[in-house]
Amino acid sequence: MERDSVVLVTGASSGIGKAVASRFLAEGYKVIATGRRFERLIELRDATPEDQKSNLLIAELDVTNYLSVAEFLAHLPAEFKSIQILVNNAGLALGLEPAYKAELLEWFQMIDTNIKGLINITNEVLPGMIERNHGHIFNVGSVAGTYPYPGGNVYGSTKAFVHEYSSDLRAGLANTALRVSSIEPGMISGTEFSNVRLKDDERAAKVYDGIKALSAEDMAETIFWAANLPTHVSINKLEVMPVQQSFSAPNFYREKDR
Repeated sequence: MERDSVVLVTGASSGIGKAVASRFLAEGYKVIATGRRFERLIELRDATPEDQKSNLLIAELDVTNYLSVAEFLAHLPAEFKSIQILVNNAGLALGLEPAYKAELLEWFQMIDTNIKGLINITNEVLPGMIERNHGHIFNVGSVAGTYPYPGGNVYGSTKAFVHEYSSDLRAGLANTALRVSSIEPGMISGTEFSNVRLKDDERAAKVYDGIKALSAEDMAETIFWAANLPTHVSINKLEVMPVQQSFSAPNFYREKDR
């Protein structure tokens, strides 16, 4: 992509989204950084080098609210209107309890954010990309969408949706020059993912004990790399894990274990 392209990043107030916004800004791209926590976006802007600040637009946005999304995108400043790269990063995981103990409202929140929020943004940005026949959509999924684990429940299901939706979207855009990439990371430390999921900072920190996990910057570099491949090259799906993470064998239980 050209270095003056416009990049829209959702969930940019922390973690992968913040790292992606910073990575593209450093290379001269115009970046729209959105999130629910505007104070964090202000911190991002304040930490941005002076020579990059004019290329950054921050905005409070709840991707689950379709009307707000449509209103926001309809009133972007002229210099930020032609979005060439969309990074659908907003998402969350809540809880690790077995399904019969899970909080249904938490399941609804994951569905609203991880699925509906992604669709809300994508469907509003797509027409402009189609008109220009130019664009790249990144959907940030997870290996949880491929490899089930106890407590994954609806979180894993929402990320399986991201995986399949990206494929279906790519198939539907086969007669265009648009690219769609499902980026599916494994364990990432240094973000708020586990803190939000477990609602316990001490317990969350133990998740990464003894493991050199991926970082938000690793994922930002991955997305930046894929965006800057030759335009005839499409990374449809990319699964990324730390070396210390691998796949699990099927689980079994014995009658005596009941």
